[in-house]
Amino acid sequence: MERIQSNTRTHTHVHVVGGGLAGLTAAITAAESGARVTLHEGHRTLGGRARTTDGPYRTNEGPHALYRGGPHWAWLARRELLGPVVSVPPLEGLRFRFRRAGALRALPPAALLRLSRRSPRTAPVDATFRDWAAGQVGDEGARAAANFAAAALFHHDPGGLSARFVQERLARLASLPPEARYPAGGWGRLVERLAGHARAIGVTVETGARVDTRTLGELARTGPVVVATSLDAARVLLDDASLNWESGRTVLVDLALRTRRGDAFVVSDLDAPGWVERFTAQDPGLAPAGEQLLQGQFPIGPDARRAEGTARAEVLLDLGFPGWRERTTWRAEALADGRTGAVDRPGTTWGDRPSVIRGDGIFLAGDQVAAPGLLSETSFTSGIEAALLAVKAAGRRSGPSAGPGSRQPPTHPSPSGG
Repeated sequence: MERIQSNTRTHTHVHVVGGGLAGLTAAITAAESGARVTLHEGHRTLGGRARTTDGPYRTNEGPHALYRGGPHWAWLARRELLGPVVSVPPLEGLRFRFRRAGALRALPPAALLRLSRRSPRTAPVDATFRDWAAGQVGDEGARAAANFAAAALFHHDPGGLSARFVQERLARLASLPPEARYPAGGWGRLVERLAGHARAIGVTVETGARVDTRTLGELARTGPVVVATSLDAARVLLDDASLNWESGRTVLVDLALRTRRGDAFVVSDLDAPGWVERFTAQDPGLAPAGEQLLQGQFPIGPDARRAEGTARAEVLLDLGFPGWRERTTWRAEALADGRTGAVDRPGTTWGDRPSVIRGDGIFLAGDQVAAPGLLSETSFTSGIEAALLAVKAAGRRSGPSAGPGSRQPPTHPSPSGG
């Protein structure tokens, strides 16, 4: 049974390095479990990849959604931190479109729908999704399903990943009713609620506080440390070359258009991995009145140039948003390289990723760590586990004074979905 808060405090600090979703979750969990907690964030603002831009166009670093069946949905709800969330209006859902054989279509192939209903447990870990799915629904259906699932993979070759890994994500993306929900006002609002709750329960939050290898050692002398950064940053900070796991390489395209009736809600590319979504369909406040905000992601290979992803984005825009060039009022692009969560090759599962436990009182959290979940859910589950292990370690350092404020953590939190 998860404890929400304890009045007991250990005499040993728990330090959390990184103020994104993983770090905020870890800090809250450690404080609720009885530890004295300081969160160190190198940027001036919290949130990591969940930051929402200021100004008239409120975007995140790539398309973001909360999945209602995921483990962090219940965690947030118990703490009244979900806040206002919005779903896609039913009429907008009817404007979901697919690119198939170069043309815009209203319906996906029946083979994709049949495959999405298969239990992920039927998909083998050791085979590629491409080979397994082709045996289920044929080559064409397998290719369409892999490219559709890329919306939750951010990877240029989804068919080459583990069949179990991809099928888990395909089943959740295609679930009915849809799992996806969106924090009203952008993910920055969710970050604000997490940060406010952390401060309210005693977490000391330090922004503009960069931690390097030397200062990490100083922190570790006063208590356990949860490193909740990107895996690349953790590898440097911990000087640990083993901290490697594959992620995607994705072109992110954001743009605002003057509103036009009849625009698509989503265009999913079934010919190649790619996805563009009109986020003002569910949350009009993300752009000024009379404008609509689109966010898209287009995975590219390790040697491809960003222009390849941009060109694929423009193909979908031409199909789903006629006259978009003349209607564009703002546009931004970025390349996310290794910043879109872990992907599992055949023969591997989330348990094979870098362990949360790093030794010497150091624990790891983030979206490429050995913890279950879909995309940002991995940050939440690893953040919870890292914090509970850190509190346990702090209790050992502090001796009996740790009292009942800590509990025995599970090896891995179990997700409620995915």
